[in-house]
Amino acid sequence: MGPYFRPILIADSVHPAAALSLTGGRLWFTHVERLSRFEKPEILPVKELPDNWKMRFCEKRSSIAQVTFDRPRIMGILNVTPDSFSDGGKYNSLNSAVAHANSLSLQGSDFIDIGGESTRPGSKEISAEIEKKRVKPVIDKICHLKIAISIDTRKASVAEVAIASGASLVNDVSGFQFDSKLLPLCVAEAVPVCVMHSQGLPEYMQENPVYENVVLDVFDFLENQISLLVNAGISRSKIIADPGIGFGKTMRQNLALLEKLSLFHGLGVPILLGVSRKGFIGTVTGAEQAEERLIGSVATALAGVSQGVQIFRVHDVQETRQAFDMWQRIKFGDNYG
Repeated sequence: MGPYFRPILIADSVHPAAALSLTGGRLWFTHVERLSRFEKPEILPVKELPDNWKMRFCEKRSSIAQVTFDRPRIMGILNVTPDSFSDGGKYNSLNSAVAHANSLSLQGSDFIDIGGESTRPGSKEISAEIEKKRVKPVIDKICHLKIAISIDTRKASVAEVAIASGASLVNDVSGFQFDSKLLPLCVAEAVPVCVMHSQGLPEYMQENPVYENVVLDVFDFLENQISLLVNAGISRSKIIADPGIGFGKTMRQNLALLEKLSLFHGLGVPILLGVSRKGFIGTVTGAEQAEERLIGSVATALAGVSQGVQIFRVHDVQETRQAFDMWQRIKFGDNYG
């Protein structure tokens, strides 16, 4: 497949007349990087960009779950599990989970992503019944909040219960490969979805991940899965794509994806990036404990902002929001909202 094109993005309030605007927003580009599986990368002016890629890059993204993408959006993480890699057990009771959801909302989350099953490297599958017992009471308690609720699950029966309780987005880390019933459910319920790339089940995914070209392989997977979703009846305007940092990837593979992130705007959907407190940040920085990776997480998120990523899945909402607000004010002045 290919060739592929990656916009070389610039954040500046003044841009030349020939520049193209990424998704109708503040970032712009005058050149693209042409990528191929068989030839060396090449820098080209935008006039040589094929029309289908130009449309994907420039078309404004529709709102999802009533959240617009006129600025970087934050998805606060709420793990109601005993064993998640960073905060397992912290919000395992109903009261602590509800309190944290309220805190995430007050700190500036645009979404809250609720997960009842850990998918950290090495984790094992749990039953749908256990997962439902963990997430449903929390969603019932927080559905009144003026914030979009995302259900982080691979299982149709869990998503069904969550949607009935008030979830308005399904976030599937398996990229709709785990449960064949999940896609028809999302079609029937007309809910937006996030499709993520992962290689292998969480229990084994970090043992020896191998790719021919990790950036292009992940792009092709997401392109194929998005086509599958669209053909099944989900509008492209209701799809989010996530390259799946840390899910079946080595440190070098994660860094390669982060370097070329703007390529994924060629999918024609909003991009979600989940890097918060992940192991590769610890490997790069020497921060062994997940709680010590705040600065590295925010720095990586800011790199994503500079490449036009629309949604960031994070543990540390207040700190990330503060960094985003300052970055935008410096780049675009007072009128940055």
